[in-house]
Amino acid sequence: MKKENFAKARAKLGKTQKELGQLLGVSLKAVQSYEQGWRPVPVHVERQLYFLLVNQRSHDPSSKRKDCWVQKKCEHKKNCPAWEFQAGHLCWFLSGTHCVSAADKEWKDKMEICRECDVLSSLF
Repeated sequence: MKKENFAKARAKLGKTQKELGQLLGVSLKAVQSYEQGWRPVPVHVERQLYFLLVNQRSHDPSSKRKDCWVQKKCEHKKNCPAWEFQAGHLCWFLSGTHCVSAADKEWKDKMEICRECDVLSSLF
């Protein structure tokens, strides 16, 4: 995750650095380091941050998100865990999804693919 996206996410959540650190289970110094680019954002912190963003949006009545299989016109949805669990807005969160050959990827590699996807980038 880029430092700019980390800062955007914090702003969108309306949290101070200290408050976000508490939500993510990291120190204030860690949040400052992520935003300044002094330390890379660990994938487990990135994942939690996306989870907070997606759940914030779900309470926003103006949010008109589409499931991933609709946005991407997926032909493999019936074999995908996002479809099975009706979590098309959480496809980035689930391992084993079938988008762009992400099924066989480890989490870090999957996130490289997901960061470029409209489903995840729409959170910002």
